[in-house]
Amino acid sequence: MIYLEKNIKGILTLFLCLILAVNLSVRVYGDEFVEQEFSEEDFVLEVSGKPVDGDEESKPPKIEAGAAIVIDADTGRVLYEKDAYSRRAIASTTKIMTAIVAIENGNLDDKVKVSSRAASIWGSTIKLKPGEELTLRELLYGMMLKSGNDAALAVAEHVGGTVENFVKMMNDKAKELGLKNTSFKTPHGLDAEGHYSTPYELAMITRYALQNPIFAEIVATKSATITNRSLYTTNEMLSLYPGADGVKTGYTGKAGRCLVTSATRDGFRIISVVLNCASRNKRAESSKAILDYAFNNYRPYELLKANQELGQVNVYRGKKSSVPVVAVESIKLPLSKEEKAKLKTELTLDELINAPVYKGVEVGKIEFFVDGKLIGRSAVKTADVVPEKKYGDYFRDVLDIWFKLARLK
Repeated sequence: MIYLEKNIKGILTLFLCLILAVNLSVRVYGDEFVEQEFSEEDFVLEVSGKPVDGDEESKPPKIEAGAAIVIDADTGRVLYEKDAYSRRAIASTTKIMTAIVAIENGNLDDKVKVSSRAASIWGSTIKLKPGEELTLRELLYGMMLKSGNDAALAVAEHVGGTVENFVKMMNDKAKELGLKNTSFKTPHGLDAEGHYSTPYELAMITRYALQNPIFAEIVATKSATITNRSLYTTNEMLSLYPGADGVKTGYTGKAGRCLVTSATRDGFRIISVVLNCASRNKRAESSKAILDYAFNNYRPYELLKANQELGQVNVYRGKKSSVPVVAVESIKLPLSKEEKAKLKTELTLDELINAPVYKGVEVGKIEFFVDGKLIGRSAVKTADVVPEKKYGDYFRDVLDIWFKLARLK
């Protein structure tokens, strides 16, 4: 009996050890943290590719993503949202910030020597080796197309001096952009305590980054060849969605499947973010649904042009009785048909300004509202100069009046 109990205990111990070993293996080396290259065979996503005519309006779609958003790339206006302001793990979409900080602070032609730390990172990699040299530009392609965590570390070490200092640069950039719910702990995005953003702030980071032509070119690339490597994007939307031109995938156990997408049609560019999806198909389907919703329901309208004349303001004691005023900024916003029909414009101007009047002086504002909500605003400025009247001017005015009265007689 004692012998049997010892055997049972031994078997149970061995069984528990095997379970622990398998779990550790999955956590460190499993596909859970690896982004695969895109293959159409892996997808059953139906893509309509239907041209957008602006006539179809639909209700916001229900999607299988924990949180999501769509914004207009030009103005940042929110076109769709689902729990878009909650802090969440963002996986390798982190590399959007890594890339733009590196581009702005590094020399893309620099040779970067790969450290042992970078070469030994787990998850998605481009299989860098210690001592290997690639250009910073090549590493950025490896990081953004193949989601190479090793490339992200090599970039961070080169541009920041240390990974820790580069992460500080990332957080400083987030503060510069006015982001209050974003915190970076790594340049690659593997799960770490205190590493998070929100769909809204991730979209705003992307909006900023896409203004850089180098970044925009990299994230729109499906495949590239760098030193000893051929790279193929992990971003399924570049092949599946008409007009897609970026941006970045992500996947960790805590974050789930994540995807930031940029798409452009007829000059109208929008950015979508989906976080915490259960599978690649679900994140692609969710992205497609909210992008379609935005394209089918919104069109960009030019509400105002910079320097567009808006009226006149009276001038006191000026050589002219009034001065023309113009808009300071252009306003172009995406609106639904319903919003366009409800659009209200309010022009507020100073009643009277004293001479002398100088060109470019702010004298009012023009605002645009939908259902009482402010959606656009521009200051209004003077468009001309009006000198102040002198004594001689008043004397001439008196003479003019006298001559007019004399003619009446």
